[in-house]
Amino acid sequence: MRHYPGTTTLGFEEPLIFDYQKTGVSGASLPELQVPAANPSESLPAALIRTEAAALPELSESETVRHFTRLSTWNYSVDLGFYPLGSCTMKYNPKVNEWAARLPRAARMHPYAPVAAVQPAIEITYEVEQMLAEVSGMAEVSVQPSAGAHGELAAMMMIRKALKQRGNPRKKVLIPDTAHGTNPATSALNGYAVESIATGADGLIDLASVAEKMNEDVAALMLTNPNTLGLFEQNIKAVCDIVHERGGFVFGDGANLNAIMGRGRPGDFGIDAMQFNLHKTMSTPHGGGGPGAGPVGVCAELVPFLPGPRPTRQADGQIVLQSDLPLSIGRVRTFMGNFGVVLRTWVYLREMGAKGLKHASDMAVLNANYLARLIADHYHIPYGDGRCMHEVVASDRTLADTGVTTLDVAKALIDRGFHPPTVYFPLVVKGALMIEPTETESRETIETFAASLNEIAELAKTDPDALRAAPTRTHRRRFDEALAARKPVLIAE
Repeated sequence: MRHYPGTTTLGFEEPLIFDYQKTGVSGASLPELQVPAANPSESLPAALIRTEAAALPELSESETVRHFTRLSTWNYSVDLGFYPLGSCTMKYNPKVNEWAARLPRAARMHPYAPVAAVQPAIEITYEVEQMLAEVSGMAEVSVQPSAGAHGELAAMMMIRKALKQRGNPRKKVLIPDTAHGTNPATSALNGYAVESIATGADGLIDLASVAEKMNEDVAALMLTNPNTLGLFEQNIKAVCDIVHERGGFVFGDGANLNAIMGRGRPGDFGIDAMQFNLHKTMSTPHGGGGPGAGPVGVCAELVPFLPGPRPTRQADGQIVLQSDLPLSIGRVRTFMGNFGVVLRTWVYLREMGAKGLKHASDMAVLNANYLARLIADHYHIPYGDGRCMHEVVASDRTLADTGVTTLDVAKALIDRGFHPPTVYFPLVVKGALMIEPTETESRETIETFAASLNEIAELAKTDPDALRAAPTRTHRRRFDEALAARKPVLIAE
């Protein structure tokens, strides 16, 4: 059986950069000062002035570059192999979109440039908002928020302000027990208490639970569709109707939009506000803390509350930034958002078109279902009767007799050249393996990955200790993760 080489084979053993420490070595060559040196004591408080030099390593430029380049070879990336993190959508992104974001006129634009000097950028921002509104079925969109959770926060701020305008901001938010952790955090930041909605035996929101808990104290229901179990909420319209009839709003987490583009629009389901994860769905690399963008789309009632300023097209065709927005929640970010991400999205949407977006979603769903079929004889798939949307949630239940756990499976995948999938999430599935192949992976990749998963399941029956010892081919073996979190070693001893 063929395995990917990945980045798990042995390579350089690289010490900390401080272990290269020398004295008097520098990677920079600066001319002598032509003016008198500044005296820090004349301009800075004494408490801010160093009494001794910073303990920085002294290396030449070549030593520094080689050190960090060698370290980079330890990293696994989507450009090296399959990255099946469920919920995170770690997919390959076209390099032409990276090229566009790095064009000098885009990358070097000054944020304080006058509007007249950056009309192309404002027009791109405006067009992306229009295209996202069309894809989602929302009335209008703002690209200002910096990330998915930030867009979620902006959405709930608008919902709270709209309810306050009605005369009652309400007290609670309903959240399914499969929700992302950002949902309760966002609710708390807006002053709301959280009440959980049960998942039914079919993995979908329980309608009876929504009807029972939805009352005049509830501001909103927050949900993800497709949900975190990788299933489409088939009763979404009925859920939204219950909430709307009792005066609440429905927030739809757009994290899984890549499963339904061209097949269904959240605004048509009854969703009142949603965020888009452009760094997951529309061509910006995901992970590493950024860059990201989390545009927020809203229904007609919430449009007046959108973050400002707003790019608006005038009668003469020019697009201006409209700041006269009396009901707006105001800025949620400096300037107009993360323009590099917005530009990548503009290129992606223009290149894909409506037909391409639909095909991407179809392939994401096809790949996930194909993978589910390939591993169904070796792993328990608790929901969906073996069918799913863009991701499949399996569990380690079939391995219980061997003593091998989800964590062991994940570590063994590393030895086989794969990044592990998301593990132990969602919490409603014990021993969860949450796998998202995305639309960009080939049939061969999915078959090779599935074969590795199945091989691990078979090995669990004959040699479970080999799996509990994994990984064995990496620079570092299995860590005590609890100890690493509680007592991290951050400096050289």
